[in-house]
Amino acid sequence: MIKPKSKIIATGSYTPDKIYTNEYFEKIVDTSDEWIRTRTGMKERHIIGEGQNTSDLSAQAARNALDEANLSPQDVDMILVATVSGDVGFPATACFVQEKLGAYNAIAFDISAACSGFIYGLDLADAYISSGRAKYVLVIGAEALSRITDYSDRNTCVLFGDGAGAAVLAPAEDDHGILATLLQTDGRLNHLLYVPGLGTKNPPSHESVDQGLHTIRMEGREVFKHAVKAMGDAAVQVIKKAEWSGKDVDWLIPHQANLRIIDATAKRANVAQERVFINIHKYGNTSAASIPIALDEARKQGKIKDGHNVVFVAFGAGFTWAAAAIKM
Repeated sequence: MIKPKSKIIATGSYTPDKIYTNEYFEKIVDTSDEWIRTRTGMKERHIIGEGQNTSDLSAQAARNALDEANLSPQDVDMILVATVSGDVGFPATACFVQEKLGAYNAIAFDISAACSGFIYGLDLADAYISSGRAKYVLVIGAEALSRITDYSDRNTCVLFGDGAGAAVLAPAEDDHGILATLLQTDGRLNHLLYVPGLGTKNPPSHESVDQGLHTIRMEGREVFKHAVKAMGDAAVQVIKKAEWSGKDVDWLIPHQANLRIIDATAKRANVAQERVFINIHKYGNTSAASIPIALDEARKQGKIKDGHNVVFVAFGAGFTWAAAAIKM
């Protein structure tokens, strides 16, 4: 039997109040509510407010998680923020989160693994806790993708939303916790989903702004094809590493990018549809935030209970993909 080294002891999430419905997009691009729903499963997505930043979303999700854990910010040893839409080029958004929480005993840095970032963060937190270098770790997935979305591109603008989810990890003293993780990357496919600007390759200029280089570019069909295979394979592999079968999984929480990808992943992993948690219709694709938001929502709804076997699986730009098997 696999003995876990760390476990999730609390979760929290936060999504902005502003909502873009499918009807909003019908007014600005050539699309329809029916087209969006049948192809993606999305109906609404939350959008960051004026004056808000990714660190604000992160900090509120973190506060909610710390309150549930009955911990103070001073108890936190490490803050990991998974994001591709941070407050500024540098420093890390995690530094702003530390400041807003007052968690000055924690080391803080960002993880850039796109939609897989939260699971990458869990794996890193597990390593620090199991080595004794940290006791309490905050892992946050947060995005303000609306700030890097081209709202004239009908193929991508309907997909993305904003929000944050957080988990507090601590040492496992029983059989509950992270049993297995899987992280993978294939940088050869980086050109299929990326933001060409905002870096040293295409530094900010009048020309880069005019060309829309600071917004998301995606080859949708290719991304879909690779995501279906990678997420299905990753789910199968991590279930095997945890010494489970698909029927042992109480809940599958996949990255909420596309309902057809979610359905294909569940089928490949042999997890019944009624044991797949889905909230894509309410939030759209929130990248690194999607799994922790879904996890927090499923727990607050009483669906995930103590002792449940839960699998996370995600796929994102890079390409990166990841999965985790956890006894909650």
